[in-house]
Amino acid sequence: MNLILITSLLLCSCNLQENKGEDDKLNIITSFYPMYIATANIVDGVSDVTLECLASPEVGCLHDYQLTVKDMMKLENADIFVINGGGMESFLDKAISAYPALEIINASEHVLENHEHEHGSEEHEHNHDGEENPHIWVSVDLHIHQIEEIAEKLIQIDPTNKEKYEENAKNYIVELKEISEKMHETIENLPNKNIVTFHEAFYYFAEEFDLNVIAVIEREPGTSPSARDIAEIIDIVKANNVNAIFVEPEYSKTAANVIANETNVSVYELDPVTSGEFKKEAYIEIMTRNLEVLEEALK
Repeated sequence: MNLILITSLLLCSCNLQENKGEDDKLNIITSFYPMYIATANIVDGVSDVTLECLASPEVGCLHDYQLTVKDMMKLENADIFVINGGGMESFLDKAISAYPALEIINASEHVLENHEHEHGSEEHEHNHDGEENPHIWVSVDLHIHQIEEIAEKLIQIDPTNKEKYEENAKNYIVELKEISEKMHETIENLPNKNIVTFHEAFYYFAEEFDLNVIAVIEREPGTSPSARDIAEIIDIVKANNVNAIFVEPEYSKTAANVIANETNVSVYELDPVTSGEFKKEAYIEIMTRNLEVLEEALK
C-alpha cells in the first residue's frame, strides 16, 4: 500500500504544473473542518475562488491522519493549502515534497508565537509528552487571530480580491468577538469551574474562559485509558468537587460513563468544532451550543 501511495504522489507531482492555470479560479484546499469554516467566511462571495476540504468532517482532528490517493488528487489541483499548524497536520512534509509549488497558509504560525511570548513558552507545552498543543481554533480569541492570519496571507497571494477578503474577515471577527463576550459574561459567573475533559482539545478554550481542567480522560488520542488511569481520575473528581465530565461527539463515552457512575457526576458533550455542516455559521453555532451546555453543567 505504501509503495502504491508513493508512486501516486510522484505521478501527481509530475502533473502539477500541467494542471495549473487550466482555469482562472484560485483553488483553495483546507486541511480539515475548522479551517474550512474559517476560510469559507473569508472568501465568501469571491467569485473566482473555489474552496474544498481535504479531510471529511467525520475524521475529526487529524491526529495520525494518513494522506490517501484521493487527497493527493485534491492537492494536485490546488493553488493554496490552508492548514491549522501547531503540529496538527503531521502529513504536511509529504504534501510539501510532492507539491513544492503549493502555497501553504499556516493559520497558527504567528498566533502561537505571540501567545507563547505573552504567556511564556514553558507554560504552553501542554501535551503530556511536551509537544505543542495544536487545538488553537477551540479558543475563540486565538481563532480570531487565525482568521487574521489566513486573510493576510490570502491578500498577499491574491491582492486582486484584497478588499473583499478584508471586509469578510472584519465582519466575521465582529461576530466572533460578540460570541466571545457573551461567553465571558456567562462563564465568569458560574460557581464551579473544575471540569474533566475527554482529551486535550479544550486546553486553550479553558485557559480563555478560566475553566480549570483537573483531569483528561484520554491523554493519547485514540487510546483508551487504562483501569489505573480511570481509578486515578475517579479519585481526582471526588477530591475536587467536580460538577461535570465533558466528552466530544466523535469519541466513545464508555470511560466517561464509568467515571460518572463511580462519582455521581453528570456527563455532558462539548464540541471542539471538528465536524458538522459545511456552512459559514457553523463555528459560532457550535460555540453557542457549547455555552448553553457549560451554563447547564456548571450552574
